Amino acid sequence: MSEIRIPVDVIAAENERREAAHRSDFQALGEKLARSSIDIETVTAKVAAFFVAVPSWGVGTGGTRFARFPGQGEPRHIFDKLDDCGVIQQLTRATPTVSLHIPWDKADPKELKAKADGLGLGFDAMNSNTFSDSPDQPHSYKYGSLSHVDAGTRRQAVEHNLECIEIGRALGSKALTVWIGDGSNFPGQSNFTRQFERYLDAMRDIYKALPDDWRLFSEHKMYEPAFYSTVVQDWGTNYLIAQTLGEKAHCLVDLGHHAPNTNIEMIVARLIQFGKLGGFHFNDSKYGDDDLDAGSVEPYRLFLVFNELVDAEHRGVKGFHPAHMIDQSHNVTDPIESLISSANEIRRAYAQALLVDRAALEGYQTDNDALMASETLKRAYRTDVEPILADARRRSGGAIDPVATYRASGYRGRVAAERPAVKGGSGGIV
Repeated sequence: MSEIRIPVDVIAAENERREAAHRSDFQALGEKLARSSIDIETVTAKVAAFFVAVPSWGVGTGGTRFARFPGQGEPRHIFDKLDDCGVIQQLTRATPTVSLHIPWDKADPKELKAKADGLGLGFDAMNSNTFSDSPDQPHSYKYGSLSHVDAGTRRQAVEHNLECIEIGRALGSKALTVWIGDGSNFPGQSNFTRQFERYLDAMRDIYKALPDDWRLFSEHKMYEPAFYSTVVQDWGTNYLIAQTLGEKAHCLVDLGHHAPNTNIEMIVARLIQFGKLGGFHFNDSKYGDDDLDAGSVEPYRLFLVFNELVDAEHRGVKGFHPAHMIDQSHNVTDPIESLISSANEIRRAYAQALLVDRAALEGYQTDNDALMASETLKRAYRTDVEPILADARRRSGGAIDPVATYRASGYRGRVAAERPAVKGGSGGIV
């Protein structure tokens, strides 16, 4: 039986209140786009078919290295997390899959599958955790995991990733994401070359165990928790890993894992060109890491990333099917609201990129007309595509205004009554 947590009549009532204004806005936008020979129905259908996975850990309140302030009705375990993820999908119709993190989300795969099925959810890439210690593990990852100098510690980290693959196979997942915190905090602490050799050897063992129809995503991060060096510090090293391991290995691009002013959209283009773009962790950043909701600081950059993705789609790049997932920390907002907002912003960037006049852009590029090439992108970006996003949701049974509908449903208050309050004071993300 379906486990819908927000009554369908609430969504219907909220949609009815907004229906007339929405239809008027949709019609007006359709007429405007038609003047540029763009069919709004074609764009809406593409947006409705674009999905992004939500992270199980994202529905909990995040934190910093200094403090964490819990929110109301926080999920107690993976089954509560799935309930919250189900609500996001119910309202947005953009997030039908959940990405699990092991061991945080470890449970009987049959029970997980049954719960997800009841909520209309599937499972995206599995995520291993060798950047923190579990209570029962014999070897600590304080000084590294897959690149550790101790062979026993490396073997433990490999075995954990193999376990993630087995859990994923039972759940219907098709990918494993490997991010490690390995690195060094002082000059001379580690031999860069030997450290990377150990990492590659360990990753080869994981790669060998990968099912034929799976992909392996390696993720780069320039700092934290290692502040002098990290083993997989940038997209170049990430590309070397993917090339070394084989055709099932790809690079995962986290938008928050780059130095300020890095041209992320060009990195995306390079990885597409050489067949190694595996997917994304979407978020936004002001100073570093997965700080903020996607599109909250640099929505134009998000659009420029999608411009490259749509360009590849337009050119029919062989084997092009990147995975899309949100990965962000929610410290002062309701995590469900932030994930709803981020899913919509990601779809917004995709819709805007679909409006780019590709023929005109190519002509301006050929003529070295820098100003008009830039204006062609800006014209698409400045288009208010909200009516398209809203109709894509409405047609699939979602909410015209998902955040307002979520608030009207009283969901957060209900789960707060069911889930015991969590005391604050601890540091670190949930």
